[in-house]
Amino acid sequence: MNLDPVSLEVIRNALTAIAEEMSMVVMRAARSPLLREAGDHSSALTDATGHLVAQGQDVPVHLGVMSFTVREFLKRIPAESLQPGDVWIVNLPEVGGNHLPDVKLIRPIFADGMLYAFSVSLAHWADVGGAMPGSYFAGARDAWQEGLRIPPTRLVVANQMDVEKLGLILANVRGPEERRGDILAQIAATTVAARRLNDLTVKHGVAWMRLAFDAIHDRAERQMREAIRAIPNGVYTGEDWMDDDGHGGAPVPIRVTITIENETATFDFSNSADAVPGPINTTPFIAGAAAFYAMKALYGPDIQPSGGCYRPLTVVTRPGSIADAGNTRPVVGGNHETCQRFADAIFHALVPIAAEKLSAGGPTTAGLLIFGTRTPNGDWSTFYEVHSGGEGARIDRDGVAATRVHLANVMNTPAEVIEAEYPITVEFQRLREGSGGAGKHTGGEGVARGYRMRADDVSLTTMFERAVVPPYGLEGGAPGALFRATLKRATGTEEALRGKQNIQIGKMDLVVVESCGGGGYGRAPTGA
Repeated sequence: MNLDPVSLEVIRNALTAIAEEMSMVVMRAARSPLLREAGDHSSALTDATGHLVAQGQDVPVHLGVMSFTVREFLKRIPAESLQPGDVWIVNLPEVGGNHLPDVKLIRPIFADGMLYAFSVSLAHWADVGGAMPGSYFAGARDAWQEGLRIPPTRLVVANQMDVEKLGLILANVRGPEERRGDILAQIAATTVAARRLNDLTVKHGVAWMRLAFDAIHDRAERQMREAIRAIPNGVYTGEDWMDDDGHGGAPVPIRVTITIENETATFDFSNSADAVPGPINTTPFIAGAAAFYAMKALYGPDIQPSGGCYRPLTVVTRPGSIADAGNTRPVVGGNHETCQRFADAIFHALVPIAAEKLSAGGPTTAGLLIFGTRTPNGDWSTFYEVHSGGEGARIDRDGVAATRVHLANVMNTPAEVIEAEYPITVEFQRLREGSGGAGKHTGGEGVARGYRMRADDVSLTTMFERAVVPPYGLEGGAPGALFRATLKRATGTEEALRGKQNIQIGKMDLVVVESCGGGGYGRAPTGA
């Protein structure tokens, strides 16, 4: 059989449309505001070997790790043990993952008795157990303090829920009914994907689908190799810094050495810091996601994300380092904080050859706050919120205000939803004027938002960066303003919140977030 270019383009877009429909199903069916409002979830399709063939327009760090999830899953669960109608659940970071709250549901897809694809739905659960509501424990020193660890587990058998396994999971998380609703939404998304893929298979046959998957990989590999050829051969080094070790220590270096050799690129993070005591460690899969993101964003924006894209790329991490901390270390913040510093280090390395393509430093932090409150029946209700900031300026324009950049792509929760579902009033939301770094082009402005508590005994968790090491300027531009969060007690006292902290707050206390501004680009004109 021959697959002509037109047919390949048709199937490529059909697969992408299926992945995007999966994400729409989750947003429409999920129970938690974190999924249906903020969109903290992602969808992907893989071939029978677990190599990515399509993804939704979702969260880049999710999509990057899902390039590895099914491949790691198949190392533990033999393909011959999979059956039609199965759905498996897993959240272990070491199984092609990132942190425990990002729970993956995996459905093997069959036609004529043959396994030929998988659909994968990743959703950030608002709670997976652990020491604190929301499953972010700033004081964590091991992985078990961060929540329920779920190895690859068959949750649905022959399209019927295994209620005993579901019960075990729900008994170990806060907000079990909300989690149940989110699980059902993820299962529905994988079901829709299987149905859509099987429609294509009925029309064309399994052999044709496999041929299409192989063609997508091969095409993406060629495109990535062409992109790398446009980069001058050489060795490039870059460095950026985490604010601290997760427990308030000194800043922690993230370093990368990039080697470009003809049609291949190697990203070596071995010189990054050793694993740290706090929850900002991460996995090699996160490092891989950052490397792929940087290459695609700078040199191959039209490349179809697929397993073929990774063939010319090599990612090296050092066991025992912050980028490869092992299975026992806390990692919950590394997913969205350290991953961004990997990207920043890559961009620093490429400044000498790609400054005209780059933005200055931006809001490369989730700016995360988690509020945990008790419901009337005594259960926990968890409000998880991220905060955008100012984009870094570019060679030809100012930075955009109030946005997310790089490996992040989560929306804020509307004030109306917050006030309807939680005992919290959003007192104000506005731009943080003057927070963008100066330069020929000015960095974008951050945001300011105030949360007034309407209940006592609220659990507050912070997990943010860029409060010590600011978003950097480029080509002589000034850095953006630091991230800042302040607690104003009802008693009249005021205190600065640390970047990683768990505290209890009370009724009428006000929490104010002021997110970082973007860095400036180029030197400001004299007298400006």
